[in-house]
Amino acid sequence: MFVLFCLCWWRLIGVFGDSVSVMEGDSVTLHTDLTEIHEDDDILWKYGAEKSQIAKIKNKKQIFSTFNNTDGRFRDRLKLDDQTGSLTITKITTEHAGDYKLEITGVKLSSKTFSVSVYDSTILKHINTLMRLNIWTSLNSVTHVQRWMDSLLHNQCL
Repeated sequence: MFVLFCLCWWRLIGVFGDSVSVMEGDSVTLHTDLTEIHEDDDILWKYGAEKSQIAKIKNKKQIFSTFNNTDGRFRDRLKLDDQTGSLTITKITTEHAGDYKLEITGVKLSSKTFSVSVYDSTILKHINTLMRLNIWTSLNSVTHVQRWMDSLLHNQCL
């Protein structure tokens, strides 16, 4: 629980914007901010630099579809909320990190991009090690925690 609090605290600004951080194996929901889909609304979700179509809703025709893109990374992991159009990615892995684009067409046009970061469990091992060594208490400011986490993430990606 403490680890989750620290990770949320570390990236709190991202929660309120279009950046989302999640631990590998968890689920994440990308919200449309709609309370309901209007009859004439169409919703399209795209992933990555190539903007691959991964989900769509054509409300008027009652079409609610998710797609397994060519490499299979989303197989059995995507769930569409038929009331709001929000997209949930289950059992997320680091290969699901990246940009997700939401496009809503209908009475009004809108779009939103989410940048999803996925952290693997090695970060938890580092935090547990620090806690056992009682080093964690010396990391007592947001700046120190952010720098420490950034260095871990940088080393993880090398």
